[in-house]
Amino acid sequence: DAAHIVPPTGAKGLNSAASDIYYLYHAMVAHYDEGDSTGLDSYSETALRRVWKAQRFSWWMTSMLHNFPDNPDFDRKIQNIELEYFLESEAARASLAENYVGLPF
Repeated sequence: DAAHIVPPTGAKGLNSAASDIYYLYHAMVAHYDEGDSTGLDSYSETALRRVWKAQRFSWWMTSMLHNFPDNPDFDRKIQNIELEYFLESEAARASLAENYVGLPF
């Protein structure tokens, strides 16, 4: 979990660590049982794609839900309209749900 420094708002640190184990396990099994090192060779690239998606989601959740006293008025207005959009849009709620539980780990 410590390898994934993300804000706790998105709850993605432990999920990302579990995902690492999943992909690394399958890559190691393929390497040692079948002599196929494709999964090991592409592991970093695969992991980084997932990590950046988790980072983006955690940043978005933190930006939408937390007020910081030194934020300029513009940022506060953007934050409010983002939250309003989320509350009024089924598509926005579906995107949040997908990012929480639906993106491939």
